[in-house]
Amino acid sequence: MTKKKRLLVLCSVLLYIITFSPFVETSEVLRAVACLIIIQVLWIGGVFPLAFSSLLLMLLLSVHFFTYEETLSYFASEIVWLLFSTFILAGAFIESGLASRLSLKLLSLSKGSSRLLVFFSFVLMFILSLFIPSNIGKASLVSSVLDGIVRHLQTMGRVERLAKSLFVGLTLIVPISGAVVATGASSTLYAFGLLGEVTQGLDYVRWLLYMGPPIILFLLLLFLLFLVVFPPEQIDGAELEKVIGQKLHSLGQMSRSEWKVLAILGLTVILWMTGSLHGFSVSLVALFGAILTVLPVTGIWQWETAKRKIGWDLLLFFAATLMLSSMLIKTGAVKWFAVQLIEVLSMESYFLVVLSLLLVTALLRLFFVNVLGFLTIMLPVALAIGEAFPSHDPLYLSMGVFLMGIPGFVLITQSPIHLISYEYGYFTKRDLLQLGSGAFVIWLLVVLASMYGYWMVFYS
Repeated sequence: MTKKKRLLVLCSVLLYIITFSPFVETSEVLRAVACLIIIQVLWIGGVFPLAFSSLLLMLLLSVHFFTYEETLSYFASEIVWLLFSTFILAGAFIESGLASRLSLKLLSLSKGSSRLLVFFSFVLMFILSLFIPSNIGKASLVSSVLDGIVRHLQTMGRVERLAKSLFVGLTLIVPISGAVVATGASSTLYAFGLLGEVTQGLDYVRWLLYMGPPIILFLLLLFLLFLVVFPPEQIDGAELEKVIGQKLHSLGQMSRSEWKVLAILGLTVILWMTGSLHGFSVSLVALFGAILTVLPVTGIWQWETAKRKIGWDLLLFFAATLMLSSMLIKTGAVKWFAVQLIEVLSMESYFLVVLSLLLVTALLRLFFVNVLGFLTIMLPVALAIGEAFPSHDPLYLSMGVFLMGIPGFVLITQSPIHLISYEYGYFTKRDLLQLGSGAFVIWLLVVLASMYGYWMVFYS
């Protein structure tokens, strides 16, 4: 263990002793805040693996806040099993080869145009969010496909700006595209579960209707920004079509496994979208789809292979975030946070409160690599602040904060996705700062327009 990690452990232990000592009288809110600080230090500092830190949190909560049985009950949460099921579905999608085929098919629609190649790479990330709940999984898949195309084009001439557009676009679009559907990313699953508990009628389709149009609008505006900042070079269109065609040809005809996965995913999405008709939850439908991929006749793999695709550490971490959110809400810590923020903002105008909270969210996001851990704090606080203004729907403020909290626009260190795309060497930190700054302004305006235009007009 490094000196830095030892220091973080020592600080966490000292804070625990000071706050939870039986000889010191502290309020429940103060203990909850101390618990939050301790676990965030462990998570953000990377002192231990995420899963082990989550087990420590489980122990802390069981001793000081919940009974052990209550703590264990969070592992039985619907949203945890939804994440479990989508891991298997996404694994089958990639394992069968269908993900690679779909990626190349979409990119082939560019018809040799460098501009359209950038545009359809954005569309590809948007489409993959329907089937892959891991942003890291999407980033790894798309980056490997794009890298092969760029490397070949480099042998024909300079494609520096095109490569920058493709890989900076991947960095910005992947996290945001994960918010399109309720199953698009672990952070989206958390938001969908939390907001679904306080909002009547929030289902898979309604979430898609809330998030889809704003994100599509941002995608189009971001594409125009890329054309202005990094206009892609003219390339040999026939050569680009040839490259993509060769990659598709190497995949051969669609296999039986691909057809099976396509049918299972299609059925799953249809059942998700028709939940109001049959009454089955999103989580139950996902589990049904996951089981179909393993059954003898409909399946494409054995359970021994499928279970390797499940992020068991992430499941532990995800359940821990649910425990932490519940603890913050039940102890009153969230309301305390909300009151402090409202007093600091001290504004009578609801719009200025909204704008300030969105900017604070974006600022804090600079220091949080783990989006899910960050939203554990911000979403409950946003709900509490929204409830302090009875004339406005707290759901809109919460969704606005969620959207502002998921992307990282300016720093390489803001998420693993940034690091994955940056390691390919096609853009610099300055390139991300240059494009990300403009993208942030566009995103902020899109979120505000959604809150005060689209959502308010169509769903109030």
